[in-house]
Amino acid sequence: MEPSDNKAVKPSPLQGDQDLVTLDPDHPGFRDATYRSRRNAIAQLAMRYKEPLPVPEVEYTPAEQEVWRMVWKGLSPLHEKRAARQYREAFEQVTINKEVVPQLHQVNSQLVRHSGFRMLPVAGLVSSRSFQGQLSRDVFLATQYMRHSSVPFYTPEPDIVHELVGHAATLAHPGYMRLNRAFGRAALAVDEERLKGLERLYWFTIEFGVVKEKDALKAYGAGLLSSFGELERFEKESKLLPFHIPTIQATPYDPTQYQGKLFVAESFEALERDLVGYLDEVAGQAKPPSQG
Repeated sequence: MEPSDNKAVKPSPLQGDQDLVTLDPDHPGFRDATYRSRRNAIAQLAMRYKEPLPVPEVEYTPAEQEVWRMVWKGLSPLHEKRAARQYREAFEQVTINKEVVPQLHQVNSQLVRHSGFRMLPVAGLVSSRSFQGQLSRDVFLATQYMRHSSVPFYTPEPDIVHELVGHAATLAHPGYMRLNRAFGRAALAVDEERLKGLERLYWFTIEFGVVKEKDALKAYGAGLLSSFGELERFEKESKLLPFHIPTIQATPYDPTQYQGKLFVAESFEALERDLVGYLDEVAGQAKPPSQG
């Protein structure tokens, strides 16, 4: 879970009665003391975690389990119509329970067999270099908290629904694996200025990417695939632009609302070829960031 052009939530040091997780005033759970306490408790689990300890389990409440089932009920038929073939193929390799929220260690037991990737807990936003850099070692930093129950089809920041519905299975797919690893290698090589461009590339591809598939437009990005409302509307209500790396790197975004612009690649294969090629070139040519 990496920071964005506009931050919605972040972990902060716990001091006295201060919240561990700070929410913006327009966050759905901002005025819900029970929700904030719940977020703090789950964040504590993540902050205490150290490799190679077992990934901590979260005992999800009946209300959280209901949100999980509700999301899947809305998204499953949309995935049949609007998800890219590669995303659907990924779910043939990795089984995600749609009735009970899976634990990260349960998902990891499948991912490791197929790709070596693991999902490890994180309390909230981390730096782009930390998040993307971990991808180079087959680690995906994932949150474990559930979105607020008042808006089950929306979250202003990645939650367990986004991580598992949008990302988990794709980490076992060869094309997605190559893309994620290439982002990781590039993020470790560039300076802060170029890192911003990589962050935007990640956002408009791995998170909100669209490809042409025969005569249709299909979503392959996790942000689209885990959002009932956005997946249903993007083709008609977003401005669809051709995939162009320099343009994407110059395009800011706002994670707190539906995306006004999306970039469409000619095919998933073309996207993978061009983007991995670019990222590998960046990783090979860029000077490492200063350690001082």
